[in-house]
Amino acid sequence: MSTLGLAPSHDAHEPPQDAAAAAQDQVAGAVADENEKKKKGTRKEDAIKYLTLTLAWFRENILLGLTIAGVVVGLVLGFFGRLAGPTPEAIELMSFPGEVLMRLLKMMILPLIISSLVAGMAQLDARRSGRMGFRALAYYMATTVLAAIVGIIVVLVIHPGDPSAKAIVRSSSATAETRVSTLDAILDIIRNMFPENLVQACFQQVQTSVKEVPARYNKPATVERTLVYKDGTNVMGMIVFCLAFGLLAGQMGRRGRIMVEFFVVLNDIIMRLVGIMMWYSPFGIMCLIAGKIMSIANMASTAQQLGLYMVTVVLGLLIHGLVTLPVIYWGVTRKNPATFFRGMLQAWVTAVGTASSAATLPVTFQCLEENNGIDKRVTRFVVAVGATVNMDGTALYEAVAAIFIAQMNGIQLGIGDIITVSLTATLASIGAASIPSAALITMLLVLTALGLPTSDVSLLFAVDWLLDRIRTSINVLGDGFGAGIVYHLSKDELDQMDQERHADDAELGVVGLLESRKLSVLDEETRKRSVDHAAPSAETPM
Repeated sequence: MSTLGLAPSHDAHEPPQDAAAAAQDQVAGAVADENEKKKKGTRKEDAIKYLTLTLAWFRENILLGLTIAGVVVGLVLGFFGRLAGPTPEAIELMSFPGEVLMRLLKMMILPLIISSLVAGMAQLDARRSGRMGFRALAYYMATTVLAAIVGIIVVLVIHPGDPSAKAIVRSSSATAETRVSTLDAILDIIRNMFPENLVQACFQQVQTSVKEVPARYNKPATVERTLVYKDGTNVMGMIVFCLAFGLLAGQMGRRGRIMVEFFVVLNDIIMRLVGIMMWYSPFGIMCLIAGKIMSIANMASTAQQLGLYMVTVVLGLLIHGLVTLPVIYWGVTRKNPATFFRGMLQAWVTAVGTASSAATLPVTFQCLEENNGIDKRVTRFVVAVGATVNMDGTALYEAVAAIFIAQMNGIQLGIGDIITVSLTATLASIGAASIPSAALITMLLVLTALGLPTSDVSLLFAVDWLLDRIRTSINVLGDGFGAGIVYHLSKDELDQMDQERHADDAELGVVGLLESRKLSVLDEETRKRSVDHAAPSAETPM
């Protein structure tokens, strides 16, 4: 009986335990379902976020995507076209849209260099900025020259260009003309820096011609030197004139403001025109690459030379960006350049992504002012002007590319030509607009100054989309280090300017207070007079 009595008691306690366990299982299942839903929701949100960012990136970099597509399609068309054994007429038709692109780029050389240089130099208001402007300009020129020298040394040591990769028929051997000496080449550079006719400088430049006059009529053989004009834009003369014109226009003050604004607007128009033309560049580049691949005799050697050319450019840019600029910064400021570069990292990455110094300006301002503590007056002056004037990576790239093309054509460059490369690459980089692939336009200036075939620039289009990003990042890095150096050298002057401004503000405040009190007294007297004049008229009987 007791057994029968205990059994119901045992069964009565079992259902609550089972119910609690079931409730716990239900809660655990609900929590697991909720966590799974959250995970799925988070994954969905992350996927949507990544998709949105990807689409935004493609919208912002559509020109880059089209350019890369043009390169790929040009390579495919070129390789498959070679298999068909194209005729010279077919190659010419394939290359014709690329020829149109080259003509458009050449058309923009003079307007671009004139507007960029005058507008950029006019913003260097040396009279107002004083020593800051001089330091900034000295830094610009010094680092740009050093970049060109580094590029020249690297390309001469590595020697990426091989004449066997390009068959060239040169017919200059059957002439009585001898090679111009180094002295003549240097004097020609100086002569071209000061052209006697600006209009003529737009399409001709002076050159010393040396000819041997054979012995005749009992007269010994002599060497005759004459100055002749050859076709080609006198880039050196135009740059020097625009530099001087821009500086003086900036110092004219209010009288020269209209002229400065004219060139600033002209520069904006030219940059917009170049930006519009760059939308045609993917198709033109595709045709240039396809036509060039079809016409190259030894494809394997050319591919090898382009690979070595890329290594040469990247090595030169890394040396300048990781050695030259940090050493200059440390030598002047005695501060750790790695710390400064860490503060500039966001701007550097942005420059690699956008390939435009102008597009990176807001991020550069933020990195310098917030991360590195640079005064806004320095960043707005040095970085804004440096985006147009200071192009270290472009100068290095142009020097390497010019000598590379000369090596590909089997042209031996003398010391005078090397000096021309360094000076022209330095000065031509100043006229480069801060937009993607602008160096391809100014590259034509360097080749024209050396008398090299400008059509060979099409060989560089296939890899320029990658090199453009690296050299733009070096340009932005050079602007950042320049702002740090100028701020370090100008800090005492800036503090003194702040003290003077505070004193002037205090003085103006006192003067303003006195003027306001004087005006209030005058207003009170005027009010009393008006009341006195109105009182008799009010008392007059009707």
